[in-house]
Amino acid sequence: MSDADFHPADPLQVELGQLLFYDKILSGNRNISCGTCHHHDHHGTDGLSLGIGEGGTGVGPKRTAGTGDARIRKRIPRNAPALWNLGHRSVDIMFHDGRLSVSDDFGNGFNSPAEEWLPGGLDHILAAQALFPLTAQFEMAGNPKENEVAGAVHDRIDAAWPIIAKRVRVIPEYGDRFVAAFDHIKAPEEVTITEIANALGAFMNAEWRSFDSPYDAFLAGTPLPDQAEAGRALFFGKAGCAACHNGPLLTDQGFHALALPAFGPGRTRGFDPIPRDVGRMGESDALEDAYRFRTPSLRNVALTAPYGHNGAYPTLKGMVRHHLNPLERRADWESDLAALPDAEWLQEVDFVIQSDNREMARQEAAVDIAPRVLSDSDVAELVAFLHSLTGATARQRPLGRPNTVPSGLPVD
Repeated sequence: MSDADFHPADPLQVELGQLLFYDKILSGNRNISCGTCHHHDHHGTDGLSLGIGEGGTGVGPKRTAGTGDARIRKRIPRNAPALWNLGHRSVDIMFHDGRLSVSDDFGNGFNSPAEEWLPGGLDHILAAQALFPLTAQFEMAGNPKENEVAGAVHDRIDAAWPIIAKRVRVIPEYGDRFVAAFDHIKAPEEVTITEIANALGAFMNAEWRSFDSPYDAFLAGTPLPDQAEAGRALFFGKAGCAACHNGPLLTDQGFHALALPAFGPGRTRGFDPIPRDVGRMGESDALEDAYRFRTPSLRNVALTAPYGHNGAYPTLKGMVRHHLNPLERRADWESDLAALPDAEWLQEVDFVIQSDNREMARQEAAVDIAPRVLSDSDVAELVAFLHSLTGATARQRPLGRPNTVPSGLPVD
């Protein structure tokens, strides 16, 4: 793998995107940024099972659920995905349920929750992805009646993006940077949400590239340490991991049901209000997709705990063991394994779905992997191999977190 395998990224757009990524000006209430939940200190994630979005304070595992009227009303239903190598040209589908994909269905290059209202001119899928947290009520937009962005989203998803774009372009430093970074922008008033998304996409594309791990060295001819090599043989052999985790990013970009322990508010639908998450079916409406979630890339996986679409397991060892016998591990799972910051007003919801026997039976009937028997030493070897996927420079990113942003708002 090399830089040629990624979409190109203009340096001026990358620098602009870095500032936007950490600037809370993009959020409805100006209190959360992209970087809050995808922070450099936590390798592009937040270290939580289910994130604390709009209304919370702090970053990472120490983030709190807020207080008073500003406190969160709901946990983010799914684990914050890592950003590693999402600018790779092979990536054509995103989010745990695949609700964003490269497609000509709507004439704008993508099949997305915005359908035909997604703006044109987006450089690649990573730029398109950047738009959706901005309009998500519990992620960055805020609650209706709290701010003009949330109110606009309530009318139609694309109504909020011009408001955000104007907020950004009227800040003199941002206006100047957009003119310098984009050839077709001659004056700040020409900046739209498309340029903002493309700058964010350029930053994430360039900042989170990683392909200098011991495994990459192995592919070039340098042997792995003995335990990691034994794990590699298992991974691509009798453990069966490579059936789904294959290719340069170690993902088939497909969807599979693992019967992970269920908890949290769920990603509910209007006609399905119980706190469950049906995964891919929520996007496709196909019954055969129920409880299936996208296969994550394993690049730098050792840096991005907790694991699973809802962050059910805090360690790689736990996640590997779940793959070996999903139903047994699900039955043995204990709620204190979930990294959920205290929010006593949400505790009734956190694990209530587990009392729905019929729903639990449906989830347990949808498992795509058969049990396998591996020894404790086998598991340790697999974990050693997964650690060998950590880039030598993964902890030193090209730009990192800025100290200040043009809006003057505090940087998390």
